[in-house]
Amino acid sequence: MANLSQQKRERMLALLQKIKEEHTDDDDMLVALGEIENELNSKKYGLVWEKHEEQVDRMMQDNIPVFTEVKEREIKAIDENAYNFLLEGDNLHSLKLLEKTHAGKIDVIYIDPPYNRGKNDFRYNDDYIVKEDGYKHSKWLSFMEERLIVAKELLSDKGLIFISIDDNEIAQLRLLMDEIFGESNFINSFIWKRNSSVKTEKDKFTINTEYVLLYAKSLQFELNPAYKPLSDSTRKMYSKNDNDGRGFYRLYPLQKPKDPGPETTYDYVDNNGKIWKCPKNGWRMKYEKLKELENDGRLSLENKSLNEKAYWNERENEGKKIDTLWNDLPENTTGSSELEKVMEEKNTFSNPKPIKLIQRCLEISSKNATVLDFFAGSGTTAQAVLALNKDDGGNRKFILCTNNENNICEEVTYERIKRVIHGYADVEGIPANLKYFKTDFIAKDADDVSEELLSHIKEMVELENGITLDNKHYLIVLSDEQADELAKNWSNYKDVKAIYVSRNVLFTSEQDALFSNTEIHIIPDYYFEYELKEVGETW
Repeated sequence: MANLSQQKRERMLALLQKIKEEHTDDDDMLVALGEIENELNSKKYGLVWEKHEEQVDRMMQDNIPVFTEVKEREIKAIDENAYNFLLEGDNLHSLKLLEKTHAGKIDVIYIDPPYNRGKNDFRYNDDYIVKEDGYKHSKWLSFMEERLIVAKELLSDKGLIFISIDDNEIAQLRLLMDEIFGESNFINSFIWKRNSSVKTEKDKFTINTEYVLLYAKSLQFELNPAYKPLSDSTRKMYSKNDNDGRGFYRLYPLQKPKDPGPETTYDYVDNNGKIWKCPKNGWRMKYEKLKELENDGRLSLENKSLNEKAYWNERENEGKKIDTLWNDLPENTTGSSELEKVMEEKNTFSNPKPIKLIQRCLEISSKNATVLDFFAGSGTTAQAVLALNKDDGGNRKFILCTNNENNICEEVTYERIKRVIHGYADVEGIPANLKYFKTDFIAKDADDVSEELLSHIKEMVELENGITLDNKHYLIVLSDEQADELAKNWSNYKDVKAIYVSRNVLFTSEQDALFSNTEIHIIPDYYFEYELKEVGETW
């Protein structure tokens, strides 16, 4: 069959070529015709939208984003030098800096971006996007694309990204994710039952679901099994108890449902001499295994059929392996009540996600994951990480990014994390360490850009390595003068584990010998190398 669009495009390109030949001396005309030609040759399938520029992009044209630590908000609740991070500022600036420290190092991303409902939930260039805005989808896509491109670069080869979304942008998001991550890296679209509302909608049916999209960075991903809790009816089946210390159990049939085999086809003789005739398809296990169960008191011999005693306390998992319908999780109102309990006041943040929803995503990934949430909101992801670590012995770490609009980062996100770590009301704390960084800016036309950037290297080293440069166990040396001072006072440093050294520092032979039993890490050029070249400076 003919491709009519292609034929039309070829006719238009031929006409353009003819016009070009007639205007070989008109540079402006040739440039304009070239732009039209590029548009005609651009892709013809996928997501197409009107690109929009953000103020944060314009800010970076003349300024270099950096992190500045807010030292008074550091939390140290465990003795280890291992830190989580809260990054305050526009998440695009934070992502651009994380691209320098964490490219290919993030294991899991969970985000709950603006849903673009036209109800003061999506602000673009300081203005809320309303339903009547003819470019509402284009602005949202421009906003998301820039952040998701960086997000992909941050993920490890086995990395996973989970995105909460609703009907307003689910179609656009699927196409955008297919374009950025690749259609082959789409894994699942989960449906979450967010409420049980019977509220009627005008001209449509009641909406009580949202979605969680799951994509991988590459086909090297691995998924851990996660399980739905058992239903009440299933729990009630564990009603028998022999009072032998093993607790409650249910009877589990031993007959094989299909595929009989010679090793499992036999008549079983119990210890009392009773013969149990072979079922139609044989038994689920060999004779020796069945005898072991009987000798251990794990067979029920009272009924007409032979059954195994399946004990509640010996279950390998909570229940049934999850599918794409998440109707077993708490509903959206739970998120608000959880936040209210931590903060001990109401209405500090609108529509926070339930902790269990985010934990479900984390359970699917590694117990040792580095978790990023760059739409952190009230900080539910931080609480989910800490609580899940406590429950399953995991060693996950989190990096959260959020702006400080209406003091959200300071008064809600940070305050929530602090309370979860130290404890609140009658709830025991979950000890962890936290650093709080703010995004700041250095003008590209500043008098000494290299010196300004050097003063923010400490934060980059700490963020990349998940540590604090405490001047005790972990030191930083940025100049020859600092190296001399350290060598002079080396006898005062008894427990140094590592020194982070600027590439421009040259240790003397005596200093090399003095520091020979200590880990030395050269601070990489990639933190601000590009920016320095751009302004014509070096370190």
